[in-house]
Amino acid sequence: MPIISPASEKKSPPAVLPTGDGTGKRSLRRRFSPGSADYFHQERIACAQALLNRPWITKEADPDLFQAIKQHYEELRSFFQDYCDFVLIVTRQVAKLDKYPTAPQPWMGFEEFATSRDYMFFTFCLWYLEGKNEVEQFLLTDMIEEIRNHLLGLDIDIDWNLYEHRLSMARALRKLRDLSIVIAVDGDETEWSRSSGSEHNVLYECGQGAAFVLRRFPRDLSTYGSIEAICEGDYADTEEGRIRRRRHRVFRRLLQEPVVYDGDFTDEERQYVLTQRRYILETLEKQLGLTGQRYREGLILFHPDLTGECQLFPTAKAISDIALLFAGEVRRRRAQQKPAGDDEGHRIVFTWQEAEALLHHLRERHGRLWSAQFREAKLRELAQDLFAHLQEWNLGGVIDDHRLWVGPALGRFIGDYQADFDE
Repeated sequence: MPIISPASEKKSPPAVLPTGDGTGKRSLRRRFSPGSADYFHQERIACAQALLNRPWITKEADPDLFQAIKQHYEELRSFFQDYCDFVLIVTRQVAKLDKYPTAPQPWMGFEEFATSRDYMFFTFCLWYLEGKNEVEQFLLTDMIEEIRNHLLGLDIDIDWNLYEHRLSMARALRKLRDLSIVIAVDGDETEWSRSSGSEHNVLYECGQGAAFVLRRFPRDLSTYGSIEAICEGDYADTEEGRIRRRRHRVFRRLLQEPVVYDGDFTDEERQYVLTQRRYILETLEKQLGLTGQRYREGLILFHPDLTGECQLFPTAKAISDIALLFAGEVRRRRAQQKPAGDDEGHRIVFTWQEAEALLHHLRERHGRLWSAQFREAKLRELAQDLFAHLQEWNLGGVIDDHRLWVGPALGRFIGDYQADFDE
C-alpha cells in the first residue's frame, strides 16, 4: 500500500524518510503500551496495516501479531469485506488478506520480474507445489521437467537449454524463496541458470503459504474474459449491489494507490468521493490510522508517522531527493512568475528540454551532494529516471516522445538542502 508520508514546507534536507521493513520482527508488546486507553484500537490498526502491506502473516514468524489478528478477526473481517471486498483468511498457522486492485498499475507487479514468462513460471511452480506437503523435499530438476511436460500439453514449448528460459525460472524461484514458499536446503538456482547441463541441481523444501499465494476467485477463472473483469468482483444487479460496487472500488483505489485524482474516478465514483469525503476520511482514520485532506485535485491520504508497514513517499532512493528538489524549484519559479511548464487542466506539462534545463539548474546548484550516478548521468537519462519514479507514485509521468506531466499532488511537497550545506 503506497502512501504519501507527512511533508513539511520548511527548508530541510530532502533526505528520505525511512520506510518499514515489513519483516514483522517487532512484537506488538514493544509497539504499544498495554496500559494505554487506546491499546486495543491501536493494536487493531497495526493488524489492518500489516494485512494490507504484507503477503501474509505466519504464526511462526510473528506470533504476537498473528495472535492479535485472531483476537480482532471479526472487526477486521467486517471492515475489509464491507469496504473493499477483501476476504480475510485465517488458519492455524497463516493469516492472509485476499486483495485485488480496482485499476491494475504496472508497479503492482513483482519488481524483480523482467518478463511475463517470469510470472508464468512462478504460477506453474505454485501449481507443482499443490501436490506437495509442507516440509516435503524435492529436486529442481524434477520440478522443471514436470512443469515442462505440463506446458507441452498446453502447446507451450519450454526449452531449458535456452539461457533466457533458465534465467526466467531462476527469477521465479528466487521470489518463491523470498516469500518462504520454498526453502533451499542445498544448492542455488543461480548456478543452475548459468549452466545448461545437469551438473547443477537444487534441493528444495516446501514452506508455508503455497496454498495462499494466488487469489481465490468466486467462480472458475476461465469464465473471466479480461483483466478488468477479474478486478470487477461479483455484485448483484440491484441498487444495493451497485452501491456496494462503487464503495468497494473507491476504497480499494484509495488504499492501494498512492494518489488518486478526481479525474481518475468514473463520474459515479467521483460524485461519491465528493459527497462522502468526510465519511471516507473518518473511516480510514478509525480503521487504518491514516489522515487525509481534500484538495482541489482530489482526496489525498497521508501516513501520520515517518515509518510504517506501507511504502512511503519520499522513498529511500536518491531519486526521491531529486523529486523533492524538482517540486520545490517548480513551485518557486511559479511563485516568482518565471517559466516552469504550461498548465493543462490540473497538470503542469513540460517538454523534455524544459525538464532537462530545470534539472541542469538543480545539478549545478546541488550536484556535489548527489550520488555519482546522478552527477554524471546525461540530462535525458536523469529526466527519464525522475519521471519514471514520479509515475510509480502518480505524481508525474511521460505523455509522449515530446512531453512530460507533473501532477498537482507533487506541488504539495517542497524540498531543499539546509542552508549550511550550500555555503
